[in-house]
Amino acid sequence: MKKSINIAAVTDDGQTISPHFGRARYFEVITIENGVITKRERREKVGHHTFAGEEDDERHQGEGRRGEGRHSQRKHEMMAEAIKDCDTLLARGMGHGAYEGMLAYNIKPVVTDISSIDEAVRAVIDGTIVDHRDRLH
Repeated sequence: MKKSINIAAVTDDGQTISPHFGRARYFEVITIENGVITKRERREKVGHHTFAGEEDDERHQGEGRRGEGRHSQRKHEMMAEAIKDCDTLLARGMGHGAYEGMLAYNIKPVVTDISSIDEAVRAVIDGTIVDHRDRLH
């Protein structure tokens, strides 16, 4: 693990990881230096609440699975912008398009079954975090 990393967790309350990436209102960004948490900050996150009323089902536009078309790609880019300095993104659920979108921005998404941000960050630091890709939808 490099000496300093930033880990983002999707959250609504700053303590627990949201069960759905797109619906969460915030990113809780944790800075780790030499295995120790040195900074914590909450950042606004665009998501489903931001795009309410917009058509985002690309299946109607001939663009494949929902969440993977050009329209969704733009949304994922806007979401990634707020955490472009992060190495890892923690969520308890997310779509295939969002997962692939974060990878495209060099952010490693991890779909975890751990609800506590602090516990999940500790698992990242310890190298024991498990990416449950089976939770992608």
